[in-house]
Amino acid sequence: MATTATTRLSVDELKETAKRVRANIVKMVAAAQSGHPGGSLSAVELGVSLFWNHLRCNPAEPMWPDRDRFILSKGHATPFLYSLLAERGYFSEELLSGFRTLGSPLQGHPSMHGVPGVEMSSGSLGQGLAFAIGHAVAGRLDNRDYRCWVLMGDGELNEGEIWESAMAVPHFGLGDRIIAMVDRNGIQNDGFADEIMKTDPAAMFRGFGWKVIECDGHDMAAVDAVLGEAEKADDRPRCIVAYTTKGRGVSYMENNPSFHGKAPTGEQLIQALSEIEAGL
Repeated sequence: MATTATTRLSVDELKETAKRVRANIVKMVAAAQSGHPGGSLSAVELGVSLFWNHLRCNPAEPMWPDRDRFILSKGHATPFLYSLLAERGYFSEELLSGFRTLGSPLQGHPSMHGVPGVEMSSGSLGQGLAFAIGHAVAGRLDNRDYRCWVLMGDGELNEGEIWESAMAVPHFGLGDRIIAMVDRNGIQNDGFADEIMKTDPAAMFRGFGWKVIECDGHDMAAVDAVLGEAEKADDRPRCIVAYTTKGRGVSYMENNPSFHGKAPTGEQLIQALSEIEAGL
């Protein structure tokens, strides 16, 4: 399965795209003085590599029946998703300035009924993998070969529905249709994830019969290679565990639980944009 992009982006081009996506994330949250910057910034490399080099999609035809589905299970990370979709051409970047404002389609949690490219109305955590199972079964029944790429946060791995779904994917033979990704940034809403409920995503998914591929989630070349590896046929479903830093790219947000759902001030925004451009 190949993306509909005419050419793949090089690693350097992916990195420059990631800078623009990060800048839009912090600008959106600062303008709204509301939103979730930390977990949006941590997932940028995964999202950029996926949307440009691996996801079969057509922004000009968002409901193309044979498109791959990108399912954002960690639905509070809408600044990440909206920035990606605007950069990829699903809608005008001008819409980003209205994030979380009255009348804007860009709500705090994504709605599949208002924004092109949104495949799941999410927000309640733990549901994305189960949702992907439904899409995968439908694709098999309809004789379509699209894949479902599911991005989960490590905090939502506390939810039992994730592990019921992890059992179901290999049981129903859906491993060729679903690729899971875990943004392992170590922080959730109430603090550091392992202090709240310790998990080991790689060991746990392996225990349910998945092939687990681990990587540095901010090494763009490694991420791009790992996504390519996950696309290869295997008799097991694939799960990518990407080790990331919450708030990546903005020094005062990095590994700081306060910026799970906190907006930067005007001065902080200036600093953030400077650091993102410099690639600090």
